[in-house]
Amino acid sequence: MNGKSTIVRHSLSEIRAMRERGEDPTSADAPDAESLGAEFWSSARVVMPTGKTSVHLRLDNDVVEWFRAHGKGHLTRMNAVLRAYVEAQKHCA
Repeated sequence: MNGKSTIVRHSLSEIRAMRERGEDPTSADAPDAESLGAEFWSSARVVMPTGKTSVHLRLDNDVVEWFRAHGKGHLTRMNAVLRAYVEAQKHCA
């Protein structure tokens, strides 16, 4: 870790401006809070992440470079790919 925080805070006006510029990473088909309805919110619950395990892992150079070339968060993306594989394998079993 480099000690820098990855948490970014934006005001509502900044978020609206980002959306107008096409810089909002939110999926275009994501529902807004108002459209979900009272039934959704009455059964909504907070789910805490299960946690992470630190591992030492040797990977092929080209694989790491490919993920790094796509910008900040390459380790998070690697984890997401592994998670998708695990989930797919659960459904095949």
